[in-house]
Amino acid sequence: MMKQFTEWGKIEKDRIKGVLILELVDLIKEGIEIKEQVPLSKYTYTKTGGPAEYLAFPQNQAELKKLVDTARLKQIPLTIIGNASNLIIRDGGIDGLVLILTRMKQIVVEGNCVMAEAGAHIVDTAFTAARHGLTGMEFAAGIPGSVGGAVFMNAGAYGGETSTVIQSVKVLTRSGEIKEYSQNELQFAYRHSLIQETGDVVISTTFILQAGDKNKILAVMNYLNALRKYKQPLEYPSCGSVFKRPVGHYVGPMIIEAGLQGKQVGGAQSSLKHAGFIVNKGGATATDYLKLIHLIQAKIKQQFGIDLQTEVRIIGKSPESPNTGQ
Repeated sequence: MMKQFTEWGKIEKDRIKGVLILELVDLIKEGIEIKEQVPLSKYTYTKTGGPAEYLAFPQNQAELKKLVDTARLKQIPLTIIGNASNLIIRDGGIDGLVLILTRMKQIVVEGNCVMAEAGAHIVDTAFTAARHGLTGMEFAAGIPGSVGGAVFMNAGAYGGETSTVIQSVKVLTRSGEIKEYSQNELQFAYRHSLIQETGDVVISTTFILQAGDKNKILAVMNYLNALRKYKQPLEYPSCGSVFKRPVGHYVGPMIIEAGLQGKQVGGAQSSLKHAGFIVNKGGATATDYLKLIHLIQAKIKQQFGIDLQTEVRIIGKSPESPNTGQ
């Protein structure tokens, strides 16, 4: 009886998958490339993560809207990913349709404003601004994320934050509406924006900057990049800074004092160069990363009484478990 139930379960799962791909056929006929069972470890900065059931790379706003609308109308689970730099995808992967926006990367400069699509690298946007003699985005010189991701989490470094230079953000709501938020409407805070609450998809962002000396701006950016290379373990795959900084504390020194710098679980290690980073020393899985994160959190709580919160976004499902997110 158990064997029959198991086989029925497999047949039912295959039937559901068959229906799902049928729902996407019209998009495929329109020339939108949709791939099946793609390992997301190919795209994450940690080089870990399970497969996307279906994966697409929209080329422009029109394709993005068609994909999001289809997912809504056909009740297909939908996950949006920027360039997967500050992200851990569990080893069970992601059900439904995953969109990676890295092909939407246009950057346009008009006067003191820079418009960048969601998939553009924030670094490329900052250097484009610098080459046009615009100052204000120097802090982003070494941030590896996309513009959409930078807005989503209000990314920052070296005393600057994305929110301080935003004029407006154009989004696609999950109900299919195109709308624009002003800077004030986005409710920015430390590593937080309204987008995290609404689930809107960032299409593009307009940054408002100030005129400056191009050579001085580039000199500052090159200095910050050199500093980043000196302080951070860029020689290994990682998801960047793993934990949010607690008020009045620094995460790296606490990890060192707790005796966890260099601690390794599987292929994941608390970096010897910067304890706040977890690097893939080779062959790490997302599960290795999560076990090490939880170990660090437990030790810091025990020794300092502080609940470390993750800055890195954690999504997807554990192997053999329902789809969950954090």
